[in-house]
Amino acid sequence: MIDRTGSLRAARFFVALAILAGSVAAWAQSEQPEAASGFVPRPAVAGTGFMAVTANAYATDAAAEILELGGNALDAAIAAQWVLNLVEPQSSGVGGGGFLLHWDARRRQVSAWDGRETAPRGASANFTRRADGSPAGFVELLATGKAVGVPGLVAMLEAVHRRHGKLAWERLFRPAIRLAENGFAISPRLHVLLRDDPLLRRDAAARALYYREDGAARPVGEMLRNPEFATVLRAVSAGGANALRNGQIAERIAGAIARRGGILTAADLRDYQPKERAAVCGAYRRWRICGMPPPSSGGIGVLQLLGLLERSGPPAVDPVGPDAVHLFAEAGRLTFADRARYLADPDFVAVPQRELLRSQYLAQRAGLIDRQRSMGVAAPPGYLPQRHSQADDDAPELPATTHISIVDRAGNAVALTSSIESAFGSRIQVDGFLLNNQLTDFSLTDERHGKPVANRLEPGKRPLSSMAPTLVFDADGRLYAVLGSPGGSRIINYVARALVALLDGRMEPAAALALPHLGNRNGVTEIERGRVSDALSMELERRGHAVQRSDMTSGLHLIVRKGGWWIGAVDPRREGVARGD
Repeated sequence: MIDRTGSLRAARFFVALAILAGSVAAWAQSEQPEAASGFVPRPAVAGTGFMAVTANAYATDAAAEILELGGNALDAAIAAQWVLNLVEPQSSGVGGGGFLLHWDARRRQVSAWDGRETAPRGASANFTRRADGSPAGFVELLATGKAVGVPGLVAMLEAVHRRHGKLAWERLFRPAIRLAENGFAISPRLHVLLRDDPLLRRDAAARALYYREDGAARPVGEMLRNPEFATVLRAVSAGGANALRNGQIAERIAGAIARRGGILTAADLRDYQPKERAAVCGAYRRWRICGMPPPSSGGIGVLQLLGLLERSGPPAVDPVGPDAVHLFAEAGRLTFADRARYLADPDFVAVPQRELLRSQYLAQRAGLIDRQRSMGVAAPPGYLPQRHSQADDDAPELPATTHISIVDRAGNAVALTSSIESAFGSRIQVDGFLLNNQLTDFSLTDERHGKPVANRLEPGKRPLSSMAPTLVFDADGRLYAVLGSPGGSRIINYVARALVALLDGRMEPAAALALPHLGNRNGVTEIERGRVSDALSMELERRGHAVQRSDMTSGLHLIVRKGGWWIGAVDPRREGVARGD
């Protein structure tokens, strides 16, 4: 059993206030807007029937309720998602988007579903410009209407449910509606995030919901009701995604965005369409790994990083030894160099997906890795087709996201990663839920040296993401693992490192998630603060790495098959819960 009432130490995230044009205070935040909940290792949970792993006990209970009623993995994931919107509003919800991988056990098919937000039809690359034409910084955009993309999560989940759902759509909303009307206990994690966010209080509706009259965040354990959100859930349960695309809710969304300087309209909401795409699958040693295709870089990034490691030598004996960490960081440099140059919405940019994952290409890139010396900043290659001649992306992509992993009794599986971008998104609340600020995931610069940036903003385009819901299959084609994580662009390193520990190191699931984080995004080599020895840091520096210690708040949720059992494990850095039967 997992101890849901155990003491959780909430680590504070760092913010800075800056006085911006018009004397408006904004948040100059680090890339760690979501605090960790301390580091509390939890034992794995085993079950022979189903397994559900989510970021919060309430959401896991909702998933289990649906599975016990005979619902399938998709039904359970949808029910859990509505609850997560309620109990961890900083991370995801109906005002945002997401990516979903579905495994149909009977048909033995993987499908990938894209619910990523889109840029409004009236958007242009000058969305980062001030009125006088000068460039605005990220912090000036993050809590404004200009940053809000057209939400896609509800439309995507509705589309997948029509294809793969089992229980009635309406039934999947009842757990969240009950909690919204009756109340839920504020968690230590949510309290810290509310307490330390300098922008959310500026939204009158959010302030009334989450703060007391003196501006103090509502305390841990206080029961919080959100009847406005319950009303929205009832509308969506009855009318599907059209409840957000048309009518009064859509008008209120568009009106709130306009009042905060945005251009997203009710027509943009009405026209949104989710997309089913072909999953990105590839081999790693004896395994087959499937992930999300663009506009997520997660699937390609994870497969590239693993492919580079495979071509750099045998599996590492010690995952935290200097040789293993050095190789992982160098492979990360090459992966993120390609990500910045080539990856974007494939409906707008010719993404060289096959070239980037071709064995010969990975072997050429792996040949650049010196086992004893860092290459420094890696450059993308000069030998891809000329049509891919572009400049590098500079989007910050902040890590306020959540992940759900579920397997049902029939062996169907869902890996769902969803987000509203930075913690609490745009800080614009409508009808009890927060709107995303995903347009800040577009490059802040649309061209360099006369070359366009692949991930530049264009009307109707979907911004690049690193979300990496992942499925792993064994040599016989049987589902072996389901996983994913929040964490912004660090997601690629988090998921790849967990896979290396699990598949190469044969580590137990809980132990794999408790490993210290280390990685490189083609800059400094990042090591998890307080969890990596000084000796390792010094050895990396001797090999030419610039080392940076930071809080690396993943939220990995993992399910692994062992014999006739499903083993569920949660990240010790957050408040996740696994439950099986």
